[in-house]
Amino acid sequence: MSQTTIEDVLRAAVRIRPYIHHTPVMTCESLNRQVGAQVFLKCENLQKVGAFKFRGACNVVFALSGEQAQRGVATHSSGNHAQALSLAARLRGIPAYIVMPENAPAVKKAAVAGYGGQITFCAPTLQAREATLAQVIGQNGAVEVHPYDNDQIIAGQGTAALELIQQTGELDVVLAPVGGGGLLSGSAITTRALLPRARVIAAEPEMADDAYRSLQAGHIIPSVSPRTVADGLLTSLSPRTFAVIQRDVEQIVTVSEEAIIAAMRFVWERAKLLIEPSAAVPLGLLWERKIRLDGLRVGVILSGGNVDLERLPWQRSTA
Repeated sequence: MSQTTIEDVLRAAVRIRPYIHHTPVMTCESLNRQVGAQVFLKCENLQKVGAFKFRGACNVVFALSGEQAQRGVATHSSGNHAQALSLAARLRGIPAYIVMPENAPAVKKAAVAGYGGQITFCAPTLQAREATLAQVIGQNGAVEVHPYDNDQIIAGQGTAALELIQQTGELDVVLAPVGGGGLLSGSAITTRALLPRARVIAAEPEMADDAYRSLQAGHIIPSVSPRTVADGLLTSLSPRTFAVIQRDVEQIVTVSEEAIIAAMRFVWERAKLLIEPSAAVPLGLLWERKIRLDGLRVGVILSGGNVDLERLPWQRSTA
């Protein structure tokens, strides 16, 4: 169970301040009219490495003792966490050992290498990833950094909501997407402490609804073969993140693929913000109006902006 507290989030904010972008909060009147609420967009799409994950990775890396840091950090990831950990390690001047599936997109391999990550490739299965990571750690003694089942990661991700609240003041609702739950649990801990009357609501794709089903069932139901355009939300919850979500998150609402794509395109066209599908999922919740948020002040954490410009979802949906 997560032991992360608001004090951990506040310490993380001080620790990572010299290294992260203090991202802006944007508003868009046409979006407000479309969804019937006053929406404040926390632009983690403008964070370093293009995603909120740099916050947590930075917090872990700069919280390491000198002895731990000398050994470096290690993880298995094919996405934003690999890039975030690689850059954070480079900023501290320590090695980052990244296990990536051999079929990971070339652009992601290049990005991890560009940030200084030392890549070991493996077969594209979870078993192969975990076995290869264990082998790498066995060779160099590096500190394993899980992408979300880690208290320092959760505290670091919580700094996005901390900044959002500092920038906007009172909010009625805070919305975040949910995949593994690091961003959501960090956001929930922060919001509960600073705005105890605010509601924390998560958004999840209908086609990858394991967190929704887990909350309904009262235990973790793993994600099995999810098929959604929101490819950053494919992972299952962890015991740490699930414990926080059960305690601090009011509900998880599922969102259709059509609403995710429509909301993403609207934000590109009207707000001029380049967001990825996963970041559009909470906006899709507003789009479909599955819950009544009319007239409320709603903070939305836009989780990232890493998009393959050759494969935009509205191009595929009309092909």
